[in-house]
Amino acid sequence: MIELYGITNCDTVKKARNWLAENNIVYEFSDFKKNAPSEAVIRQWLEQVPLETLLNKRGTTWRKLDDADRQAAENNPDGAIRLMAENPSLIKRPVLRKEGRVYVGFSVENYQKIFSE
Repeated sequence: MIELYGITNCDTVKKARNWLAENNIVYEFSDFKKNAPSEAVIRQWLEQVPLETLLNKRGTTWRKLDDADRQAAENNPDGAIRLMAENPSLIKRPVLRKEGRVYVGFSVENYQKIFSE
């Protein structure tokens, strides 16, 4: 089963979903806003993806955090995991799970490679 996680209104998630549809790839979508991933799920993703990749420091949610929360996330993986579970907008998107493998972000080239394997 292929799973895609993200936020419905995110432009990058929209691009990924359109690419999957155009390529007739069946997947299950999970919207972070309606069903935030648990700390356990985030930990599973981090077994394959570095924290620096998964934690979205470019968005407005990151910029709105107070200094203590930002420092907790930067200096402590447990703090980052807790913050991502509480604020799923802090997770870079989309997150794709295919055959047990986890991929973060979207580009046509990467998805072509992922789905040609």
